[in-house]
Amino acid sequence: MIQIAVFSDVHGNLPALEAVLNDIEQRGIHQKFCLGDLVDFAPWGNEVIKKIKNLNIPCLMGNHDERIAFDIPVVALSKHSEEETSARFIAIDHSKKHITQENKNFLAELPFHFKLNYKVGEKHWKIQLVHSSLESNDTYLYESENDEVFTNMLRESQSDLVAMGHTHLSFKKQFENGTWAINCGSVGRSKEENRLASYLILTLNEENIIPEIIQLSYPLEEVARQIEESGIPNYYASFLRNEKLSI
Repeated sequence: MIQIAVFSDVHGNLPALEAVLNDIEQRGIHQKFCLGDLVDFAPWGNEVIKKIKNLNIPCLMGNHDERIAFDIPVVALSKHSEEETSARFIAIDHSKKHITQENKNFLAELPFHFKLNYKVGEKHWKIQLVHSSLESNDTYLYESENDEVFTNMLRESQSDLVAMGHTHLSFKKQFENGTWAINCGSVGRSKEENRLASYLILTLNEENIIPEIIQLSYPLEEVARQIEESGIPNYYASFLRNEKLSI
């Protein structure tokens, strides 16, 4: 048996990341991977990057990492309200000003995909890790997507399981041939009703893969207060508290 942990979308939320990493350690899981988006929306972008670097956790380049690394202009998204659009511009500009050049260089060198191959007994399990999709790190794929979207990804990547983040909404989908498409949710900016920090554990046996979404509490109110005391818009504190917002 082999266990691996997969997490994504920390978004500068160091307390949430620490809760996830502590849980992984307590479970005795040594293999862990991050699917990207270390920065934006909470005040600890530099600290999050430092922890990922110091722990040598393999990490992909999320769309927010890419934007901060290469100073890509922010474009308004039609799915956002005016309130969120305004807050988003200010929050990302805050990261561009406060993330150190050393950490921007680190983000710029992150890979786009990981392809894993684990051997358990006589079985090879092939696991594809992406931030959002094979072609892009900014494609929103939800559980409601047609199965063909995911089975095409599995076929193209020649994998048994594809794990993704980006949408901040976790799900597990298994298909008739036994393959999986899984979103591990978000560590630091969950869009689920409970707002808990979410990550994925994969247990690999010779016969099958057993996925489990883990959701953890963390000092959310303290994070919200720290956001309010930073230059990041209060919108993101209200979001974590799951207060009524124009989203």
